[in-house]
Amino acid sequence: MSEQYDVIVIGAGPAGYPAAIRAGQNKLKVACIDGWQNRDGSYAFGGTCLNAGCIPSKALLESSELYHRAQHEFAVHGITVSGVAFDVATMQARKNKIVKSSTQGITGLFKGAGVTALVGHGKLLKSEGGVNKVEFSDKDGKTQVLSARHVVLASGSTPTELKSLQFDGQDIVDSWGALEFAAVPKRLGVIGAGVIGLELGSVWNRLGAQVVVLEALESFLPMADQAVAAEALKNFKKQGLEIKLGAKVSGASKGKEGVTLKYSDASGEQTVVVDKVVVAVGRRPYTKNLLAEGTGVELDERGFVKVDDECRTGVANVWAVGDLVRGPMLAHKGKEEGVVVADLIAGKHGEVNYKVIPSVIYTAPEIAWVGLTEQQVKASGRPYKIGSFPFMAAGRARAMEATAGFCKMIAATDDDEVLGVHIIGPMAGELIAEAVLAMEYSASTEDFQRTVHAHPTLSEAVHEAALAVDKIAIDFPNR
Repeated sequence: MSEQYDVIVIGAGPAGYPAAIRAGQNKLKVACIDGWQNRDGSYAFGGTCLNAGCIPSKALLESSELYHRAQHEFAVHGITVSGVAFDVATMQARKNKIVKSSTQGITGLFKGAGVTALVGHGKLLKSEGGVNKVEFSDKDGKTQVLSARHVVLASGSTPTELKSLQFDGQDIVDSWGALEFAAVPKRLGVIGAGVIGLELGSVWNRLGAQVVVLEALESFLPMADQAVAAEALKNFKKQGLEIKLGAKVSGASKGKEGVTLKYSDASGEQTVVVDKVVVAVGRRPYTKNLLAEGTGVELDERGFVKVDDECRTGVANVWAVGDLVRGPMLAHKGKEEGVVVADLIAGKHGEVNYKVIPSVIYTAPEIAWVGLTEQQVKASGRPYKIGSFPFMAAGRARAMEATAGFCKMIAATDDDEVLGVHIIGPMAGELIAEAVLAMEYSASTEDFQRTVHAHPTLSEAVHEAALAVDKIAIDFPNR
């Protein structure tokens, strides 16, 4: 007789492991299956985010920014630094230590919540008699069938590969490969000017690489408010990132001089020679060997598992969360979906407000936003008003020598509801949390205006942007 559970979660990334932990907290019998394998052959929980995405990339961004500041910004503080050197091996060792600590932490959390951790591959089988079945193949190849009342699919996503630029694991790599460089490439090509491409390009640019970013779209950061995108592009170019828009890559060839990238833009056919290439053109849902024949779980035209607003697949007691389903491919979005599903399974209330999911790009300056862009509000036809406040007018930002960027707030003219908040500047990823919380409760700009913000803080920029919506900002001329 197969092992029986209340819940089996397939995938232990940022959507799967929170689902398993919350289900355990809800006193359910839970198993979580994951077969993530690192390049050294070891197995680890945490999925792409902890092993080869969010966490290691932020570790490298922090290290590279400190190096950049020591070279270019310390002098203005009266700090004289000479002979600044950088050791990539030490940086990578620090990153790996952080990753290992994070992934091992999940194992401890599983034990605390009573979750059975299964290392291997999980595949949903056709249900029998209303009981869901999962085929579990362990790391040694031994297979058994497990039973569960509920199954949560959380297998995540994988980098998209271009047919014209296939990964070779050495010179043409995906985002994971770009986190593992043992030396700073002299010339680095980045395909895609999205979140991943800009963050990875920033890391190696700060460390001395000549970085060229080729973006097929004519517009820069089209998902962001275009005022923020324009400010970001200006700052990235100032930092030395060469960003080419409307550059469609058609192929690559490797030779003694490096990798020759072929692309076309408004000027016609072009080439650029680099030492390494990072392909960062997006991610796609990972469903390989996830679903057996006859499960009834459907995929849409883009390969995402079809779900409703509560992440139900349409098959009784089978759910799907995270990058596997519609919506932004963000770790925090997947986490909330996993927690909500676990609560719904336990008969509790659960809901994800998809209108207020924040987005963050961890470059310098950071970029963060929540809600609608000005372009989206304008297209909707709803009358609106805008307030903006530059960090150069914020005392704390000046003290930090971090005055690039601004905070922009968009509100409805009729009822003053805040529709979107967009920040480019220091600690934008932290500042956006205030806006997310406020918008969760349908706050107005007056709510922001009447909330006391400590002085001097960066958060005063958010306060002043709210005041600027009604042209009553205190610390900057109102226009």
